[in-house]
Amino acid sequence: MNELNKKHLESVKQQFERSPYPRIPLEQTPKDNPNYLYQHHFASAYYHRNQQVIDPKDKLILDAGCGSGYKALALAYANPGAKIVGIDFSEESVKLARTRLEYHGIENVQFEAMAIEDIASLRMEFDYINCDEVLYLLPDPEAGLRALKSVLKPQGIIRGNLHSAFQRVYFFRAQKLFKMMGLMEDDVSDEMAMELSQETMEALRDSVDLKKRVWNSRIKNNPEGLLANYLLREDRGYTIPDLFELLEKTELEFISMVNWRQWNPFDLFVEEDKLPAFLGMSLPATSIEERLHLYELLNPIHRLLDFWAGHPDGEGEWLSPVEWDSQHWHSAQVHLHPLLKTDSTRRELETSVQHYRAFTISQQLAIPGVGKVMIDSATAACLLPLFQSPQSFSTLTGFFRELRPRNPVTGEVTSDDEAFAAVRGLLQSLESLSFVFLSLELPVAKP
Repeated sequence: MNELNKKHLESVKQQFERSPYPRIPLEQTPKDNPNYLYQHHFASAYYHRNQQVIDPKDKLILDAGCGSGYKALALAYANPGAKIVGIDFSEESVKLARTRLEYHGIENVQFEAMAIEDIASLRMEFDYINCDEVLYLLPDPEAGLRALKSVLKPQGIIRGNLHSAFQRVYFFRAQKLFKMMGLMEDDVSDEMAMELSQETMEALRDSVDLKKRVWNSRIKNNPEGLLANYLLREDRGYTIPDLFELLEKTELEFISMVNWRQWNPFDLFVEEDKLPAFLGMSLPATSIEERLHLYELLNPIHRLLDFWAGHPDGEGEWLSPVEWDSQHWHSAQVHLHPLLKTDSTRRELETSVQHYRAFTISQQLAIPGVGKVMIDSATAACLLPLFQSPQSFSTLTGFFRELRPRNPVTGEVTSDDEAFAAVRGLLQSLESLSFVFLSLELPVAKP
């Protein structure tokens, strides 16, 4: 590592030695927050790539840049039975991370104070690597990503992210201002830097462009917000082409954006089927990279370019359930998303069924980009057996016929075809939204 990169890394390290991130109280837990745990759920990423259900038990998960340990705690809760290994170049952060997970009784965990570039020295290979809010602070993201790739199992997945150059542009201006004022020097305490930066913003007229762009109630009097936005050392922004160039250089395969449903450029137009002539002809044929880049040019609302990646040719392509024939469906196993298998979700479903009201499944697990999802009570009842264990598709269709032995409109006995169509329609919809996983006894690859 050259001297410039060493200076860069040391500057970032000093900030986190003095102020470990995130600043979340020790007793706070994400255990009962499925929406937060979803971001750290390895099986969701694995299913999205391979259309296969994986049990996290005994899997090895790396939290690269674990900070104060809150995300390592989330990884432990989201992936029960997995071993969590956390690393961070800040010794103070690692100490706090150890204390945090000990406080919550998490035992199958290991923390090391080390740089990402040195990860190979642990002599471990990981099934899942969480590198969240880290790469954009490294002096050489390529070297960091290469190091992570070197310890990733053949079918493993890396979650990484970069700050958006477009969404963060005004914060980068603020950082340059406060760096010019000397507030990011090692001899300036964080308390003084926060006080002076806040005093500066408050002193500006409300009409001043920078204040209008970046000053708000969420950051005012919020130490973590000030440090992570105005005073974040060596922060840099990237674009989608930068991301794809980074993956190409490190020979990693792009899987998708983590919040991929929120990156669809077709959603940005009033009527999807009435695009301007040029886009209407060209957009359907564009690459994933081009579509994502178009989205960030038109609507740069995402702070993070949050992605999943893995080794090339991980598992090949598989038939989507919308392409399955009846033989596939009859050999399918149905799995409720693990984060939905809670007592509170089951109680809510049972109440909906008993009172003949729609079950709003999206209230139980808010998946990024998925709006309000309601299921009529009769059909939603088919999900009840899944709280015990995965079920065959045939079992669920039989359960549906028991629940609704006659067609409520015609009065005729519910036929096998009616039950098949009703349960298939439910599961196709819920699978596409990630509320259920579907697996085949013998997965069939695309021809």
